[in-house]
Amino acid sequence: MGIRFILMVNKQGQTRLAQYYEWLTLEERRALEGEIVRKCLARNEQQCSFVEHRNYKIVYRRYASLFFLVGVDNDENELAILEFIHLLVETMDRHFGNVCELDIMFHLEKAHFMLEEMVMNGCIVETSKANILTPVQLLEKTS
Repeated sequence: MGIRFILMVNKQGQTRLAQYYEWLTLEERRALEGEIVRKCLARNEQQCSFVEHRNYKIVYRRYASLFFLVGVDNDENELAILEFIHLLVETMDRHFGNVCELDIMFHLEKAHFMLEEMVMNGCIVETSKANILTPVQLLEKTS
């Protein structure tokens, strides 16, 4: 399947966006998020951006005050997922103008919409920023 979940977390460990591509109960999600966030936030910048946890490989990257964490299958390419995270940030930057935690909090539905344009059922289906942002901009025009 590829991508199992995507999390956006602030420096204090508070989840700002969570998107799951496999079914987990709410309790399982909370426990998983807590474990992963503690593990990733405790690492320093000199350590690599890949962590194995349970049956997932976690690929993460920090941009300003947000951590982008992606849980993938163990056979997934880590560098491709780092590129995906960078594409996601660039796309949000283009739309919000230097995306920050407040943009995610106040425009959560747009952030989810962009993510849904890029990833479907755990597979990356769109990588063109223009194709990702066009439906978002059309939605803004109609509202």
